[in-house]
Amino acid sequence: MNVPAVTVSDIPADAAIVDVREQAEWDAGHAPGAVHIPMGELAGRLDELPDTALHVICRSGGRSARVTAYLNANGWDAVNVDGGMQSWAAAGRPMASAAGSPEVL
Repeated sequence: MNVPAVTVSDIPADAAIVDVREQAEWDAGHAPGAVHIPMGELAGRLDELPDTALHVICRSGGRSARVTAYLNANGWDAVNVDGGMQSWAAAGRPMASAAGSPEVL
């Protein structure tokens, strides 16, 4: 599967980020301003996607790669975030959480 990808350091500050992790993962820590649509719910929630280039993220890059391939095959402009939220956190990018200090599950 040839999926376009970017590193965390190449994501612009104003990028549209779609987080496809499960609710507990999102609650523990996510990129501020990201849109949360779990991978299993994506097909039914496509109308919630921003109308712009999408940066798709999960925990490590596996789920988001599959979602990126699906989106691109269906007319969206999407790229996978290499290394996912693990790389995001390791790079010191800002994170938010539902409660407590943000972490990547």
